[in-house]
Amino acid sequence: MEPTDLHPMPDWLDLTYLQRGSPRQQHTYAVLQRLSLWPTLQAYGPVLTGTIPLGIDLPGSDADVICEVGPPVQTEFARLVQERYGQQPGFQLRQKNIGGHDTIVAGFVADGLAVELFGQPLPALQQNAYRHMLVEHAILAAGGAPWREAVVSLKRQGLKTEPAFAALLQLPGDPYQALLALESLSASALAARLAGRELPAG
Repeated sequence: MEPTDLHPMPDWLDLTYLQRGSPRQQHTYAVLQRLSLWPTLQAYGPVLTGTIPLGIDLPGSDADVICEVGPPVQTEFARLVQERYGQQPGFQLRQKNIGGHDTIVAGFVADGLAVELFGQPLPALQQNAYRHMLVEHAILAAGGAPWREAVVSLKRQGLKTEPAFAALLQLPGDPYQALLALESLSASALAARLAGRELPAG
């Protein structure tokens, strides 16, 4: 996805963009720094994804951190996370299948911020969470404030992020896969696609 000049894409790998953002983004930056999360997980290539980087989060939204964790280092990753963050409130560590990949998921709360760590056997920039974020950023850049408000409104009604975008775009089928199908669209093609959609009132 190519960002427009008016809506440059942040360098998602450099967390300092959060310092220039909303109060919630600035708080997230401060918490992640206090936790030393990036230095701790450096070997696993952590990347912050989800709604907080995009500024479409709700008060209870998680800070989702994705990492590359192949089968040989899953035990090591789980042990490291347990040792460093196991004393945080609400700490949980489990293994799930997400998108066909064995995934280690750890969650806890720090300074009022829910943090979730996802370790998958794929480089972070190839994981669906990151790919979805790029598509969603491009949609928000093309659609502007009305689209941002419409997505947040649907999320407040209980929809998760990808289904909210898919509903507004009237994408058929699985919303997670349908959004990935938009990856190849240019900024102008995406803007044209959005122009043909009428947003719900309110």
